[in-house]
Amino acid sequence: MGALAVLALVAGCGQSKEDRILFDGHYFKTKAKVVDKRVTLADFTVRVDDVSASLDGAREAGRYAGTRYCIENYGTSRIKWKVGPDTEPQQLRVVDDTLTFAGTCQRP
Repeated sequence: MGALAVLALVAGCGQSKEDRILFDGHYFKTKAKVVDKRVTLADFTVRVDDVSASLDGAREAGRYAGTRYCIENYGTSRIKWKVGPDTEPQQLRVVDDTLTFAGTCQRP
């Protein structure tokens, strides 16, 4: 990922509601968090709410949140997804209109 793309990702922090990034025309609330910080920060999950608004948009919002998590914690955008944005739709984990991805940040 180029330096400009990284800057664009980081620049998204703390933006106002009007400046939020839309995916497929929708805003998706996302949360990326570590699985077990006692073991490693590399393993994380991403939750994307309101997936019924657009599965494609939710997938891209999850990719974005995961990429941001890895850049902030590892300085890299490389991710090995266990379940992620490129997973077949029938294999995705959607419960109560929330999509959950799981991945591992890869060292540069």
